Parts: sequence; structure tokens; C-alpha cells
Amino acid sequence: MIRIPVRVSLLCLCLTATASAVPAPAFAQQPAPDNTKVNTRDRAASQPTADQQRNDRSDVAITRDIRRAIVNDKALSTYAHNVKIITRQGQVTLKGPVRTDEEKRAVESKATEIAGAGHVNSEVSITNATTKPRAKPKA
Repeated sequence: MIRIPVRVSLLCLCLTATASAVPAPAFAQQPAPDNTKVNTRDRAASQPTADQQRNDRSDVAITRDIRRAIVNDKALSTYAHNVKIITRQGQVTLKGPVRTDEEKRAVESKATEIAGAGHVNSEVSITNATTKPRAKPKA
């Protein structure tokens, strides 16, 4: 027979009661992600995906440099910072949602500066999702 201290038993009982008090329907009412249709489209065999990123030094360097340029631009939203960058044999594909047309142009411009004109295929879309504004950094 295993003896469990009374304190541990009470803690388990309290945790169980708390967990069962959370209403399950609250989780079921969350809206679907705004890129569900895009993810469906990307399942096609002809569409480049992030797992097809080449490991050639030049492809990795291009992807790295584009990612750095995008992330270092603090004027861009988190959406833009998370655009997928897929490089295969020097050809770059950009995918994912951004907040505005200006962000789309900025991401495409940074990629073109690094990969070169004619080497960037943009599949970036503009989302209409709303988010809270970023907090200003403290001085």
C-alpha cells in the first residue's frame, strides 16, 4: 500500500476541481487561423515549401541575409517578420501574410536587393486580421 501525504492529496483534489471548472466551449469558439486556405493551396506538390529549402551554402546565405534584412526592419509587423523564405538554386519564393501593401513591397524589395532582380517569386498576401498595436520601446 502506498501512503500519500494529506497535503499532496488536497493539492490534487484542488487542481482537479479547478480544471473541471473551466468551460470547454470557450476553447471551441476561437476563430480559424486566417491562413487556412493558403495552407491548403501550399499542399500541392508543385508549390515550394519550407522543407524544400536547399542546404547549399549560397542558398542558405541568401535566405539568411533576406531574413536578417526583414527582421532588422522594426517598422514591419510580426506578420512580415514571419514570411516564409524558400531558396532553391538561387530562386527565392516568399510566402505568407503581411499587414499592408507597403509591407508587402518592403519585403519583396529587401529580397530583390539580396537575391537580384528576376530571382524572387512573391506569393505574399495581405491579411485583414487586426492585432493590438505594438508597445513603444522605453527610452
